[in-house]
Amino acid sequence: MSSKKRIPSSESLLLRSAPPAMPEARVQKIIRMVESGAARTIRDLALEFNLSPSRLQRLFKHETGIPMGEWLSEQRLQRAALLLAKSYLSVKEIAHTVGYEHPSSFIRAFERRFTQPPAQYRRQAGLHEMLTKTL
Repeated sequence: MSSKKRIPSSESLLLRSAPPAMPEARVQKIIRMVESGAARTIRDLALEFNLSPSRLQRLFKHETGIPMGEWLSEQRLQRAALLLAKSYLSVKEIAHTVGYEHPSSFIRAFERRFTQPPAQYRRQAGLHEMLTKTL
């Protein structure tokens, strides 16, 4: 009797471990909706797709490999960074635009993500833009 173990091929391992190449249609639509700039919560999205918030989060993570809450937060903060660099909206207006109810929550999240407060980020972004225009 042979004691050799059957080793799966690298192709079968890839097929088992790789996430789907293209997320399910609902997840694709969620990504497009959020990336278009609409400030949406998990609850809003779940209602729109007739799913419970927990089911939607499981589906999103299964399809993308990323927790939905983390992804939404990153999308909001990236949009806020763009607005800080390219608009004259106040920090409070930007906080509300990207979906934060309280500016203080937005400022804390922004500092955690970008290691500086929004006002400082705006000053640096403006300085960078000014320097690149003169070069």
